[in-house]
Amino acid sequence: MWSAKIESFLIFASQYQDNLKHKAGFVNIVGSPNVGKSTLMNQLVGEQLSIITSKAQTTRHRIMGIVNDDDYQIVYSDTPGVLDPQYKLQEGMMRFVQMALQDADILLVVTDVFETDMAHPETLEKIAAMEVPTFVLINKIDLAEQAEVERRIEDWKKRIPRAIIAPISALHNFNVDKLLEHIVAQLPESPPFFPKDELTDKPMRFFISEIIREKILRHYKKEIPYSCEVIVTEYKDEPDIVRIRSEIIVARDSQKGILIGHQGKALKRVGTEARKDIQSFIEKKVFLELYVRVDKNWRNDESKLKRFGYLN
Repeated sequence: MWSAKIESFLIFASQYQDNLKHKAGFVNIVGSPNVGKSTLMNQLVGEQLSIITSKAQTTRHRIMGIVNDDDYQIVYSDTPGVLDPQYKLQEGMMRFVQMALQDADILLVVTDVFETDMAHPETLEKIAAMEVPTFVLINKIDLAEQAEVERRIEDWKKRIPRAIIAPISALHNFNVDKLLEHIVAQLPESPPFFPKDELTDKPMRFFISEIIREKILRHYKKEIPYSCEVIVTEYKDEPDIVRIRSEIIVARDSQKGILIGHQGKALKRVGTEARKDIQSFIEKKVFLELYVRVDKNWRNDESKLKRFGYLN
């Protein structure tokens, strides 16, 4: 039902000449929490670089994923969901969003069929005033009636008149291939920014910590996932095994008890699932040790947030 009529809504620019020169650019993904930015990022890059859960504020950092071809290099950025910061951690998260707006060659604004307004109106105002090529991607169209999708398209045309509006389903990869074609068409001429064999700008330890944090997001409720930070304190790559030691930092003693669980069973579940995913990610046997410690003010401590990469 969708493929025939939704195609008519793809109002992409089509007047581009073939160009033999190399193209490269920063294609930055922004939007409210939980609209599917990370799912889209992983589809575009072809790797699970950004963790995905049903909880909001999953992405805390700006995560770059690099797609290379002989004729182009696309540097995608997944960013935290826009919000009104309540403490310094969230201020750092919003700085990543502002940086993404500043250096974007192409902007992908992700919304979904349920969202009536961006979670941070000031960010939407900035986007509307920008001049870079902008795509508004209305995600999760598989969950809505066609009439509702049409209403969202018309609404976003009014909000950002210069933008190209496209309905997608990132989860089901619907219209994502077409999006890639038109991103390439609008890339500026440039040599590559990174070596052609690189996939991301982040080190291995970052992705190990993200895998562990994703398990915490999946298995704990309420404030627990949002009070945790995960750091890899040791990474030893031996011939037959990788030995990893990681700390999970929480804000209160009660959270430490919940995270560990009765007889350590809850933490063991997190460790077991994380170890399996890490082994798949690095394609090598892994020995993983997890420890939990309390740091009551880490979300508002500038020195610690700098150490964790949220502040410069």
